[in-house]
Amino acid sequence: PDWVRALREGAIQPRASVREGGAPMQSLDLDIVMKNTAEMPWVRFPHTAHTQWLACTNCHDALFRPKAGANPISMTRILQGESCGLCHATVAFTALYTCERCHSVAQPGQKPWW
Repeated sequence: PDWVRALREGAIQPRASVREGGAPMQSLDLDIVMKNTAEMPWVRFPHTAHTQWLACTNCHDALFRPKAGANPISMTRILQGESCGLCHATVAFTALYTCERCHSVAQPGQKPWW
């Protein structure tokens, strides 16, 4: 499913709590660019697309520590269902071989190949 499109079109309206009248979702407009990608374009992690329907506690602190460099992420781990792969190998977009979905920031001097 395309959860971001479902949000945009109003098909789903996530809540931060299971309780009625709970706090509204707190969207965070913050992109993290991960540069440890060897020859591949850098990875942009868009918090906005995630925090519009997931509370921060879904990922922090158990899955990801909110500190630069504290979370070793690799394609091997993702493909094994760890880190990003916990969702992106199951319920979120699963085209893990569509590299440009994540590897979207050209390194200096690099021409986009996508």
